Amino acid sequence: MSVTKCRIFQTSVIDPYRNLAAEELLLGAVQPDEIILYLWQNDNTIVIGRNQDAYQECNVDLFRADGGHLSRRLSGGGAVYHDMGNLNFTFIVNSPDYDLTKQTAVIKAAVRHFGIDAEFTGRNDLTANGKKFSGNAFYSNGKQRYHHGTILITGDTSKMMKYLTPSKEKLASKGVRSVESRVINLHELSDSVTLKTMRAALTEAIAEVYDVTPQEGSWADIPEKIWDEKTRYYGSDEWLIGKRSRFDKEFSMRVSEGMVTLRLNIQDGVIESAKVITDCMDPDWAESETQKLTGCRFRRADLLSAGISEEIVNHMADRPE
Repeated sequence: MSVTKCRIFQTSVIDPYRNLAAEELLLGAVQPDEIILYLWQNDNTIVIGRNQDAYQECNVDLFRADGGHLSRRLSGGGAVYHDMGNLNFTFIVNSPDYDLTKQTAVIKAAVRHFGIDAEFTGRNDLTANGKKFSGNAFYSNGKQRYHHGTILITGDTSKMMKYLTPSKEKLASKGVRSVESRVINLHELSDSVTLKTMRAALTEAIAEVYDVTPQEGSWADIPEKIWDEKTRYYGSDEWLIGKRSRFDKEFSMRVSEGMVTLRLNIQDGVIESAKVITDCMDPDWAESETQKLTGCRFRRADLLSAGISEEIVNHMADRPE
């Protein structure tokens, strides 16, 4: 299959819960042989990955006291800060048409329009002059997939320092001392980069890369009642915080999948319940590992037999033998 149609959805809404709900609904609205480009902004918002613990990733109480909006997305990956100096993009396609290289080429072409060369580095970053201006994440419901991310244009990087609290291990893996030191606003590299000009550049770039004539999407295609329901859910503490239960043992580590925290309740040598907290890019990985851990004896041989990687077992502070 190949993409022959393109719709671009843009919004002036800056409510993260409504915007994330719209993203999910657009996923179900993409037509055969079509790509949807959704351009949106959130104001004063932290968005955490599907399987992260909000209290590990940011100063939740301070952020909320300062009027910030904590939100959680469907995709994996790490926490990001959004403000009105940041533009978010989402590529939405049916699974057979998903092409990360091509989708990333759209962002690179848009940035090149301003004389800036971009590079896809690591597991999910777009960089310019060696610094990150875009973090990317991915989600699939089986039939459709999306690839979304940020584009820093004139974002307030001091707010990232104030509210985000990544582990020292994560920063060390990036070779930096702080969140602020590893990112860059594109406006610093070219003063012609603005929110308006970037929106136009992305429209031109997707037309060029996919050889399509983009059409403006109509929000009337999204059922208002369902949109309202999903907006409420995305803003609920059930989704944002989840159930905070006690645990017997906690292990934190950096492994191939990313930063991982295991919280286990163990009774008579058996793991009765488990919670896997991670910035792994695969949003389904945490659930898979949770199922393997639950009911398993807390012994090295049993954990390995259940499919827990040796890398994870070896990182446990007091290793099960």
